[in-house]
Amino acid sequence: MRIRATVAAVSGALVLSAFAVPAAQADDSGSAYRADVAKARIAQGTRADAPYDLDVTFSDFKVAKAIKVGTTGHVARTVTYTMTHGADVKIKARDFVTGPYLYKGAYTGPDGMLFGDKPATCTSTSPTTATCTGKIDIYPGDRELVNSDAGTWKGAALALAQNGQDPDGVDYDITKVGYADQGGLGSTVLQRNSKLTVDASPEPVKKGKTLTVTGKLSRANWETRKYAGYAGQPVTLQFRKKGSSAYTNVKGIKSNAKGELKTTVKASQDGYYRFVFKGTKTTPAVTAAGDFVDVQ
Repeated sequence: MRIRATVAAVSGALVLSAFAVPAAQADDSGSAYRADVAKARIAQGTRADAPYDLDVTFSDFKVAKAIKVGTTGHVARTVTYTMTHGADVKIKARDFVTGPYLYKGAYTGPDGMLFGDKPATCTSTSPTTATCTGKIDIYPGDRELVNSDAGTWKGAALALAQNGQDPDGVDYDITKVGYADQGGLGSTVLQRNSKLTVDASPEPVKKGKTLTVTGKLSRANWETRKYAGYAGQPVTLQFRKKGSSAYTNVKGIKSNAKGELKTTVKASQDGYYRFVFKGTKTTPAVTAAGDFVDVQ
């Protein structure tokens, strides 16, 4: 679930609404977690009636090297990290939560942030350390991302100790709430998911005749929520003869302005043709399923 830093700077109420996710995506515990974290972040940013600095630090942050995101559905990726805390921090308290998040750009003024729907779960490994597991939840169909978001995102983690304070109560005193937030813990690459097709024709074909191999390279457009052609990208045509398990390179071509692929080869023997795209930083590698051609 994502918020933009520009929204956070405008209004605390907007931040709280940005943390809200439809009931179909998260239950009440997830909604409460996001709302409580949002309230603490707002107060910490203003430093007026702010929460105190909680004695918690984070390390050993691990997340997938790349996260492929399409145009619909729900993408969840697991994050693990170590939490080190003061002996007086009661991490087993019912109103203590911690969780990972990702941010793009500068830690102090990020362009965007991606959180989990629910807090992480932690297991104590000593009186002052714990190993934690949480998730990053992304809903591309809800316009959480724009295409320029593809690229490097950095890892961070937070902890919130309410210390018996009721966030919804009229006597809520946020100065008695502890909050810790640490960035620069790791990184991942958010990628626009890719698709690749291939079709060799005519089928069957006489030996020595020309085969035309076509296809299309496309990737997710997070703004239109559709897949669109990926123009000007190098793609390799490969061939695997019938009875073999290995593909060999035939030739390299580039996709046109619409992401379309087209080339010709001489038919020599029965086998499979496929296109292979090695990927870019913002778009993952993809291989088309082989198309069998019967050579007569």
